[in-house]
Amino acid sequence: MPQRAATIVGGGIGGLAAAVALHRRGWRVEVLERAPEFTEIGAGISLWPNALHALDALGLGDTVRALGAVEAVGGVRDRQGRWLSRTENAELARRFGHPLVVLHRADLLRALADALPADSLRPGSEVSAVRDGGPCLVVDHARGESRSDVVVGADGLRSAVRRALWPEAAGPRYAGYTGWRMITGPLAEPPSQGAVTWGRGTRFGYTALLGGRTYCFATASRPAGESADSSEYAELLRRFGSWPDPIPDLLAATPVDSVLRHDLYELPPMSSFVRGRVALLGDAAHAMTPNLGQGACQALEDALTLAHCLDGRPDVTAALRSYDLLRRRRTQAITRRSARLGAIGQLSWPPAVLLRDTAARLAPTRATLRSMTPVLGWTPPGDPVTTTKNESP
Repeated sequence: MPQRAATIVGGGIGGLAAAVALHRRGWRVEVLERAPEFTEIGAGISLWPNALHALDALGLGDTVRALGAVEAVGGVRDRQGRWLSRTENAELARRFGHPLVVLHRADLLRALADALPADSLRPGSEVSAVRDGGPCLVVDHARGESRSDVVVGADGLRSAVRRALWPEAAGPRYAGYTGWRMITGPLAEPPSQGAVTWGRGTRFGYTALLGGRTYCFATASRPAGESADSSEYAELLRRFGSWPDPIPDLLAATPVDSVLRHDLYELPPMSSFVRGRVALLGDAAHAMTPNLGQGACQALEDALTLAHCLDGRPDVTAALRSYDLLRRRRTQAITRRSARLGAIGQLSWPPAVLLRDTAARLAPTRATLRSMTPVLGWTPPGDPVTTTKNESP
């Protein structure tokens, strides 16, 4: 069989992972990225066991784990700083094969990009059209055109590929709250445990990175597009500066100009992730809120599943239909689950907050972990322990 080719639109985590997975199966790959370079800025990322299984299948698991930090314990606290629930990372590893690993997004992106031939990476290549060229597909972009057997739209929440080929699909939907992300400078005594603290219509979370730094994130319910009266850093101090330790110290250690804020969106369910020889992947197919920390994890799952379905199958259209069947139900269920968790975390009516916190405090840790098994227990297709649990959470 002659070497087959794939054009991947979008050089984020999902797009690069798909390129690596296909490249290692003998495909010629080309990754088109609209930005002038392949990079991520300013934020951490949580890789749960399912994502690490995917990275192991790519041959990058050990590389990525060496770049990240593993905390002993993580959990949820109330506004007074009291623990509502705690989970030991060792228990995650025992149940699901890997602990939770946290690292800088740029480090993960670099590890993926380094696993590809340099000439397959095309920055500054904004896509303008995807069209049928007879025996191949043609992608028009700022640096010319690319011809291939399959096109993968991995270009994010506001995907140009999705808009062009799925004009009937609903656009992104605002989740009702905005989010801040930041990384502290090195701390002499970084927190020994990670946590998400629930307030009323607000949350603040933190987790360790290597080098004494801490990745922090926060949310607040407010209208889409509303701007702070002052800087985003000042807004964080106003909202969270008096919250329980170590939050004030974490804010004090955060560079003032490093805070990122983005309104949070999700993608309404699509009827298919596939149209002919074009497939959507990651946020382009199923953008979700970050409440489960599964956005990038699901993109990595997508990448492995896509490559598996295409592997050795000459009929690309049939292979992509298999990918759609394997991924759509699962990812859309996880999107709904993340939305429900976000709604709970953003509760603001005092009686509802009291009920939420009480329920979380009384829930056994075993039950919490058991409820996460359908999400975290995923293994790559073709793995001997893979079962139908990969089809839905």
